[in-house]
Amino acid sequence: MKKNKIIIANMKMNGSLSFNEQYLSKIKKNFNNFNSLNIGLCLPYPYLFQAKKILTGTKIRWGSQNVAKFENGPHTGEVSAAMLEEFGSKYVIVGHSERSTAYCESDENIADKFEKIKKYKMTPVLCVGETLIEREAGIMERVVSSQIKAIVENYGEEIFENTIVAYEPIWAIGSNMAASPEQANKMCIFIKNLICSRHNCNFINFNIIYGGSVNSKNAVQLFASEGLDGVLIGRASINFDEFSHICSVAEGI
Repeated sequence: MKKNKIIIANMKMNGSLSFNEQYLSKIKKNFNNFNSLNIGLCLPYPYLFQAKKILTGTKIRWGSQNVAKFENGPHTGEVSAAMLEEFGSKYVIVGHSERSTAYCESDENIADKFEKIKKYKMTPVLCVGETLIEREAGIMERVVSSQIKAIVENYGEEIFENTIVAYEPIWAIGSNMAASPEQANKMCIFIKNLICSRHNCNFINFNIIYGGSVNSKNAVQLFASEGLDGVLIGRASINFDEFSHICSVAEGI
């Protein structure tokens, strides 16, 4: 049976009450007819209520770009998984390089966040990837492996059931220099084999997607890659025409 392609949109620190009202309403009107896609919008925290208000009752789901590793307590400025769940969030991006680099998040912190997302029955979108220096040194698989093993060693491979791993090479993010379909496919197959080292993936529902300068021009080749179940898009997620074109390409494959 053919799996639905996954498209997760990371709106990053963009949007406003007025922009979201128009944009989400437009998405609701035009994107609900994509029958073979699972589409998720990850918004800044304050706008989750708008997503719930506008998108409830559609096939389109929403979620967050980060989460706290704590459940509650004296952690000023943090937002817990329980809070995200109250707004109907399905997806939560975790480990994005723009956060791990700027806020020095360790692999262990990301693993704890991953576990909290699963505890509240949401779907983690775990971002893993290497820098350009690491790729040029040929150690990209070692880097990605260590990012994933931090979760496996603490919580076991079984925690990856009903999850998404996004291979997002740091050198490709916002650079107009996406990984080639061959590079993305090879790494995604490596990740799948790594997670399935002791489990039959036919019994584990997890998906691997690619992120990093995804656009309507390279989407055709990316969606045709054997190892990819979808894409994580950034800048294109707030450009309706570009976003719609990517979805149309995915629907047609």
